[in-house]
Formats: sequence, structure tokens, C-alpha cells
Amino acid sequence: MGFLQLPGLGKVHFHEYGTGPKPMLAFHGYGMTGRQFNVLEASVLNKYRVYGIDHFFHGESTLGGWTEAQIIAGMPKKMVRLYLEAWFNTFGRQKVALMAYSIGADIALLLVEEFAEWIDELILMAPDGIAAYKGFTFMQHHALGRHIFRVAAKNRWLAPTLLKGLKRLKIIDDSLYKIAYNEVDTPQKRQDVYYTLNLIRFLKPDTAALVELINRHHIKCLFIFGRDDRLFPKSAAMPFISQLNNAQVHEVPMGHWLVTPQLDNYLLNCNL
Repeated sequence: MGFLQLPGLGKVHFHEYGTGPKPMLAFHGYGMTGRQFNVLEASVLNKYRVYGIDHFFHGESTLGGWTEAQIIAGMPKKMVRLYLEAWFNTFGRQKVALMAYSIGADIALLLVEEFAEWIDELILMAPDGIAAYKGFTFMQHHALGRHIFRVAAKNRWLAPTLLKGLKRLKIIDDSLYKIAYNEVDTPQKRQDVYYTLNLIRFLKPDTAALVELINRHHIKCLFIFGRDDRLFPKSAAMPFISQLNNAQVHEVPMGHWLVTPQLDNYLLNCNL
């Protein structure tokens, strides 16, 4: 474990694990920490030395003096390059692999944009950043959605009530409802959701540029989707993935909650 100092942004905490020789930076999903991927013991951790980075408002990572107004305004996407620059400063400039789940893919994909020549593998699980989820877009970028999000974050009953309504209308399924409900059941959790989704709202890659960079630098890509995932399904990402020259795609009999021992067994049987 350790910390990386990102000038003008803050201090990010990383978890170091895995017995393999190849360095891999890993970015977890919402509500988790950089240790999320330690369940992939048989399929991943014997091949890579993983540096799992805690997102801000997760684990031990802390923003450096940012005001609430700055957080809500959003982090400029160019600041994402600070993650890999700080890692290079600590561990030396070398080829690395990237792995990410859900919203963590936003950071991983932007690092490919900035450092494609230093990245030779990319593993993404139920990735955000390729195709927009309309619910996030509404909350992060539309005036009405941003207002509702702000009010719900400060109200103890509104967020759960909205989630129940979305489930009743079948906009979200039971698994997504349970995941979301567990992240809004306390004032601190509601604030963390509000701050996190506002902080990252501009961290979206240029998918056309990514296709060109991934193909030009021959970056090996592995995409994993849950068959029953309504948040980031395979179908939404395929127009992007179909343009890549060296991509494997797997759809597993799971929902959005992918990073589990079950996935470890699946990937091991795929002999990745």
C-alpha cells in the first residue's frame, strides 16, 4: 500500500497485490476500493502485480483542498493523466496494463488516450465511458436532473423513494436497486454519491480517438459484460468494440455485479 501525490488534485491511495511480474493499474467500481480485484486470484493475480487505486470519496484517497463548488463543477479530464505520471515517478516509466470495472473504466480509458504508447493490455468489466447510461447523463448534465440529484442527496427519504419508483417502472432491476439502495441509506453515503458523480462527470473519453490509438499501438483488449446487466450492457458497447483489431469479448451469466469469485473461475477456464 502507498500513496501517489497528484498536484492540484489530491492524494490517492493504492493497494498493491498479486504475484505476477507485470504491473497493472486497476480502477474499481462505485462503493468499493482498490482491493476489489483481489477476488480474481486464479485468473489475474498470478500474472500481474496490481496497483489498485482508491477513487476519491472512497478508501483513503483525499482531494487536496477542493471546495464543494469545485467538486460539483467537475474534474477537468486532462487531470486524469496525473495518475499515471505519479505512478511513473514512483515506479519508473515502463509498459503497464490497465484494468477497470464500471465507473473505473472512465479513468482507464482516458489514460489510454493520454499514454497509449505505454499501455499494452486493457481489461474492462461492465465499463462506463464507452456508451452513456442515460440515468447518469440526466443526473450529471441536465439542469432538472442535477437539481433533483442535489435535493435527493440532502434528503433522507427522497433518494430511496425515487429508487423504488424506478424499480416499479422496471427502469432498474432488482440487483441494481439493491446496489443503489445500499449507497444512499445514510447522509454520508448520499453525499459521497453526489460528490463522486459530480467530480467525474466530464471524465468521458473520445471513443473515435480511442479506436485509432488502440489499433495503432496494438493494445490487447478484453471486455467482459454481464448478460443481465442493464447499466452497461454488451449491446451498447459493441459499435465501439467492433472497430478494434485485437479485442476479446465475453458475456457471462451475471448482472452488473461482476467482480466475484464466479468471474475468477470463468476467466480461469477461458485460459486468458
